[in-house]
Amino acid sequence: MVKRQFPNPVELAKLMKFKGPELDGKKRRLQSALTIYELRDIAKRRTPKAAFDYTDGSAEGELSLSRARQAFEDIEFHPSILRDVSKLDTTTQVLGGTSAMPFGIAPTGFTRLMQTEGEIAGAGAAAAAGIPFTLSTLGTSTIEDVKAANPNGRNWFQLYVMRQREISYGLVERAAAAGFDTLMFTVDTPVAGARLRDKRNGFSIPPQLTLGTIVNAIPRPWWWIDFLTTPPLEFASLSNTGGTVGELLDSAMDPSIDFEDLEIIRAMWPGKLVIKGVQNLEDSKRLADLGVDGILLSNHGGRQLDRAPIPFHLLPEVVREVGNDTEVMVDTGIMNGADVVASIALGAKFTLIGRAYLYGLMAGGRAGVDRTIEILSDQVVRTMKLLEVASIEELAPKHVTQLQRLAPRAVHSAAADAVASARPTVRKPAARKAPAKG
Repeated sequence: MVKRQFPNPVELAKLMKFKGPELDGKKRRLQSALTIYELRDIAKRRTPKAAFDYTDGSAEGELSLSRARQAFEDIEFHPSILRDVSKLDTTTQVLGGTSAMPFGIAPTGFTRLMQTEGEIAGAGAAAAAGIPFTLSTLGTSTIEDVKAANPNGRNWFQLYVMRQREISYGLVERAAAAGFDTLMFTVDTPVAGARLRDKRNGFSIPPQLTLGTIVNAIPRPWWWIDFLTTPPLEFASLSNTGGTVGELLDSAMDPSIDFEDLEIIRAMWPGKLVIKGVQNLEDSKRLADLGVDGILLSNHGGRQLDRAPIPFHLLPEVVREVGNDTEVMVDTGIMNGADVVASIALGAKFTLIGRAYLYGLMAGGRAGVDRTIEILSDQVVRTMKLLEVASIEELAPKHVTQLQRLAPRAVHSAAADAVASARPTVRKPAARKAPAKG
C-alpha cells in the first residue's frame, strides 16, 4: 500500500511557477516554432498563397524536391562513445574564410515579395550569426544595400549570365567593388523550369490585384499593408519586371551560355569562383580540371528539371573524385541541422539553405530569419554532441550511411545487348579528300 498524505503547502508552492504570458505576438509565434517545418506552417498562415507557393513549390510534379528531402531522412547515423564533447567547435573554413556554422544562406529571387524586409533581413541575420549571405541576381535589394546591411561579414553574389551580357558583366564589377568575396556562377537555368503552382496562381511581378488575390488577402492584411506602404520592388539587375515569373526568367536566361562564358567571367572576377548547379560527376571533373574554387551540387531546389539527380546522393562520389582539387558544397532539401551534419560527414565543405531561410522570413521578418538560424544551429550542435564529435573536422563518412530507397533498375545484359543490336547502324560519312592543288 502506498502511504498517502496531504500535500505540503511549501512543496506545492515550489511547483506552482507560472510563466508570464508573452505579449509580443511575433516573439510568441516564433518561440513556438521548434522546427523549420513549424516555421513553414506559420509562414503559410501569414503569406498570400501566390507568394508562399512561389517559395514552397518546385517544378512540375515537384519530385526533385520531395526526393531531395527524403534522401536526408533516409540516413543512419553511427555515433561514437566516450568522447569528450563538453566543448564543441562548429566553425569551418570555406572559400578562404571562416563561417561560424557549416551552413550559409543561399541566393533567392524576389525575396522582398515574400516579406518586405527581404534580403536586408537575411544579410543582417547572417552577419549576427557569423555565416555567409548570398545575394541573387534576381534579388530585390541592391548589391550596395546588402553590403551596408552586412558590412563586415561575408557576402557572396549569385550570377546569371543573361542574353544581354553587359548586364551580367556590370553586376560582376559592382559585386567586386562592394567587396563581395565569392561569385556563384549558376549553370542550371538555360530556361525557366515549369513551376506549375505559379502558373495556376497567376503569379506575376509585381503582384496583380484580382478577385482571387483580394479574397486571399482578407485574413492577411499585414502583408498587403507592408507591400503597399514600402518602396516598390527593385531588382539587382532587371528594370522590366512585367509578366509571370517564367516569362521574366526566360527573358533573362540564355540557353547559349557555355564554357567560354565561364572563362570570361573568371577573368573578370578577383575573388573565389563557385559553379552552382552541377549535377553529375563528369562535369565536376571538368570543372575541377579547370581549377574553379568550388562546386555547388544543386538541382536548384527542384525548381528547374523535375526528376533531376539528388545532390545529397551525388555528394560522396563527387567528393571522392574531386574533393582534393576543389571545395564541394551541397544544397536542396535541407530542413534540419542533422541534414547539414550528414552532408559535412560525407565530405561536403559547406551547405546552403534557401527555403528554410525564406520560411523564417515569412514567419517573422528579420526575427524569423534569426529563428531559422537558431533552430538549425541548435540541431547541428545537438547532433554533433550525440555523435560525440567535438569539431567539424572530426565528422567523417563513418558517421553516416545513406540508406537506399531509390536505386537504378538493373538491366539484364542479354536484354541490353538485344536493345543495342536492334538500333539502326549510323554510318559515318566518308572523309572528304582535300581538293587537288594546281
